[in-house]
Amino acid sequence: MSKSIGWIGTGVMGASMAGHLLDAGYDIRVHNRTKDKALSLMHQGATWCESAADAAEGADFVFSIVGFPQDVEETFLGERGILSTAKNGSVVIDMTTSEPSLAERIYETAKEKGVRALDAPVSGGDLGARNATLSIMVGGEEEAFQQAKPLLKVVGENISWFGPAGSGQRVKMSNQILIATTMIGTVESLLYAIRSGLEPNAVIDLIGSGAAGCWSINNLGRRIVKGDYAPGFFIKHFVKDMSIALQDAERLGLELPGLALAKKFYDQAVESGQENEGTQALYKVFERMGSAKT
Repeated sequence: MSKSIGWIGTGVMGASMAGHLLDAGYDIRVHNRTKDKALSLMHQGATWCESAADAAEGADFVFSIVGFPQDVEETFLGERGILSTAKNGSVVIDMTTSEPSLAERIYETAKEKGVRALDAPVSGGDLGARNATLSIMVGGEEEAFQQAKPLLKVVGENISWFGPAGSGQRVKMSNQILIATTMIGTVESLLYAIRSGLEPNAVIDLIGSGAAGCWSINNLGRRIVKGDYAPGFFIKHFVKDMSIALQDAERLGLELPGLALAKKFYDQAVESGQENEGTQALYKVFERMGSAKT
C-alpha cells in the first residue's frame, strides 16, 4: 500500500477509477487539463499537480486515461509529459483507447529510460468505471503487467494480458468493432419495436434474455427508452476508435465493411451536433431517417 501513484485524466471514467484507488488507501497525485474536474478527487485526498510530469515524478506507477491519440502523445512524450520525469523502474500505464503504433512507440521510449510501459485500454463505460467492473486488456511486458495487476484489480474485474506493446489496443479495437455493428442492431430493433406500438422495456426484458441478449440492448437500450443520451462513452471518442480500427485494419490488409458502415452513421451523429452525447444517441440518427420516410 506504500506505492505512490500518478494519475492523469479525470473525465467521465478517469475520476471514478482514480477514486477507487484513493478509497483503497493509495497516495494519488493527480493532473487534468481542467483542474475543476479533479476537485472531487482532491477533496478525497488526492494531491494536485500542475503537469503530467509533476504527477509522474517519483511515482511508482503512473496511469493516464485521456481523450485522443494526440493527447496520449503529449501526455507521455511531450516536454512536460510523463516520460520526462518518470523514475527508473517505474511502470506507466495508458488506459486510453489509442493507436497500437503509438503504444509501441511509447513502450520503446520508456524502455530507453528504464521505465516499463503498458497499454491497458478498458471497456465497460461509466457504469463499469463507477462499479469497478471494467474489462482491462493489456499489452507490454508480462512482468510489468504482474507488477501493475494488483492496482488494475482495484478498478476492474476482467483483466487479461495479451502480449507485447500494442496488443491491449488491438484487443480494444476488436471490442469496438463488435460494439459498432451491434449498436446498429440495437437501435434498429428498438426503433422497429416502438414504431410497431410495442412496449419497449417489455421487448428488452424478453429479447435481452435470449440469443439476442447483449450489453448494448440491456443497458444502452434502457437509456434509449428513457430518452437518456448522457455520455457513458462519448460519440466523438467512439468515432475516434472506429477510425483507429479502420486505419490499423488497412495496415493489416483487411477490409471491414460493417465497421465502415457504422462509422458512416456515427459521422452523421457528429454532423448533427451529437458528438458529446453517449453512443446510444445513434438512435436519433435512425429515428430521423425513419421520420423522413413517413
